[in-house]
Amino acid sequence: MTRPTPGSISRRGVLRGLLGGSAVGLTLPWLEAHASTCASGFPRRFGVFFWGNGNLPDRWTPLTTGAGWEPSEQLAPLLGLRSKVTVCTGLEVKVPNVSPHWSGAVGLLTGQDLDGADEGWSVRAPTVDQVLAAEIGNDTLYRSLQIGIADAECFSYSGANQPNYGETDPFALYQRLFGDTFRDPGGSGTVDPSLGFRRSVLDAVLGDLGRLSSRLGTEDRIRLEAHTDGVRGLEQRLARLQEAPPDLAACVRPEAPPESIPDIDGRIQLSRRSRAMSDLLAMALACDQTRVFSFSHHRALSNVLFPAASDGHHNLTHNEGGAQPEVHEATVAVMEELAYLLGALDAVDEGDGTLLDHALVMAVSEVSEGRTHRLDEIPLLLAGGACGKLVTGHHLRSQGNENVNHAMLSVLRAFDLSLPSWGADDTTVDTGWAPLEL
Repeated sequence: MTRPTPGSISRRGVLRGLLGGSAVGLTLPWLEAHASTCASGFPRRFGVFFWGNGNLPDRWTPLTTGAGWEPSEQLAPLLGLRSKVTVCTGLEVKVPNVSPHWSGAVGLLTGQDLDGADEGWSVRAPTVDQVLAAEIGNDTLYRSLQIGIADAECFSYSGANQPNYGETDPFALYQRLFGDTFRDPGGSGTVDPSLGFRRSVLDAVLGDLGRLSSRLGTEDRIRLEAHTDGVRGLEQRLARLQEAPPDLAACVRPEAPPESIPDIDGRIQLSRRSRAMSDLLAMALACDQTRVFSFSHHRALSNVLFPAASDGHHNLTHNEGGAQPEVHEATVAVMEELAYLLGALDAVDEGDGTLLDHALVMAVSEVSEGRTHRLDEIPLLLAGGACGKLVTGHHLRSQGNENVNHAMLSVLRAFDLSLPSWGADDTTVDTGWAPLEL
């Protein structure tokens, strides 16, 4: 047998070869709740809401600190959810800002400096969503969901050179979550009789992969292990399809979104697409199909055209003069979509609370002021409180540009992770951010 060259193995190639060219495509609906539950018995969820190119700090920071914070111009859309949203200001991403936008994104979401620079960079560690997915996502059909609105580049990494791309089509996401294999909770439904055979095929695939591993070099063995993990995930999901769904009162099959949400004059219908995705995500969480998500409105450096904007978003952050009114309106528009997503979660009743009460949604951007690529005053919003684990309804301000990693460690520990520290080298912290913790 000829030894494969580095990078020559792909999961799709391995599966197609071992399955005789058959495609492995699954739409997986259900799983019982086990780990990381709240006192009420409902699962604790985590999500990242990301938008690119930052904000305008002088129009972002709330006018008052403490409880009942007075919304700024850019946070005005969140007024109705103020009691469930904590605004963290004055924190700084403490990595060297060697690659505009990417240094901030990597430093914020992995706690570490990026590996490389500009076009050749990668992460050194998984992003926070994947750290949590490894802990609380293994008992659900989808370990995590990635959703993109303007593009598929969600800032979610399972490890170095392992990006997780987002679904950008609401109808495709609907079919994946609530298509033919979805069974209503408590309903009888019909189990696909081919599932047992498909699980047997995947068992054979895993055996072949194990034998192949012994004949590979170190780099290819690492790649193959990542593919093997994917096959194991498929096998586990097939097993779940053969189980009866839990009877969760809030879980219902939602109405299907339009099959197409076309661009208008070359512009994505951002709000329409975002709200369709938010509605589907809320029900996917209510049905316990996943407990971890990344929701990317638009990526870092994105030049997406907002409605009525005279130029792409990134260009505007650098080239618009004066008080940058169009940049401001774009940030307000993003906060309106965040408010819609949080409202959709808060509308799902779970026991004496809501789905939002049983979640922690972290809204972030990779820089503060876009035109200067500042990493101080980094935007950080935390909604839901993770079942009373973190402070809600406050504006918490650091007076000394504290390391944002302290807040990130508090977030991780809110899910009962016994992490001794977060970050690496000079960015490492071993304590959470005290104002945020109850």
